[in-house]
Amino acid sequence: MRKVILSTLFLVCSMGIAQAQRSFGYFSYDNLLKAMPGYEEAQASLAELKEKYDAETKRVEADFNSKYEEFLEGQKEFPSIILQKRQTELQEMMEKNVTFKREARRLYKQAEDEAMAPIKAKLDEAIAAIGTAKKYDFILNTDSNACPWVNKNKGDDITNEILKKVK
Repeated sequence: MRKVILSTLFLVCSMGIAQAQRSFGYFSYDNLLKAMPGYEEAQASLAELKEKYDAETKRVEADFNSKYEEFLEGQKEFPSIILQKRQTELQEMMEKNVTFKREARRLYKQAEDEAMAPIKAKLDEAIAAIGTAKKYDFILNTDSNACPWVNKNKGDDITNEILKKVK
C-alpha cells in the first residue's frame, strides 16, 4: 500500500513539475500577415481584380435593367410570341448574370488564396522556426479573441521575433 501511495504522489508531483516547465509564445497572425513583405502588393493586385469584376457586374446589371425597362414599356403592345421571346431573353440574361457573379466570387477567392499562399507559408515557417528554437510547447494566435487573456509572466510575445525573421 505504501508503494502505491508513494508512486501516486511521485506521479502527481512529476505532472506538476512538467506543467510548470511548459512554455509558450503568442502573437497576432493577422497583424503579422499585414506586416509581411509582399502583402501590400498582393492586396493591391487583388483590389484591381475585384474592381474589374465589379465593373463587369455593374455593366451586365445595367444592360439587364435597360432591357427589362424596355420590356415593361412595350409588354402591353407586344404580340404574345415577342412577349415570350423577350421574357426568355431576360430570364437567360438573369441566369448568366447570376452564374457570372458566382464564378467571379470563386475566381477571386482562388486568386486570393494563390496570392497569399507564399506569404502565409513564409510566416508559418518563421513561426515554426522560432517555436523549435525556443522549445515552446505551443504558440497561440491571439486573433478573433481566441485567446482573450495570456499570462505574460509565463508566455512570450514573439511578434517582434517573427517580424525580424520574415523581413
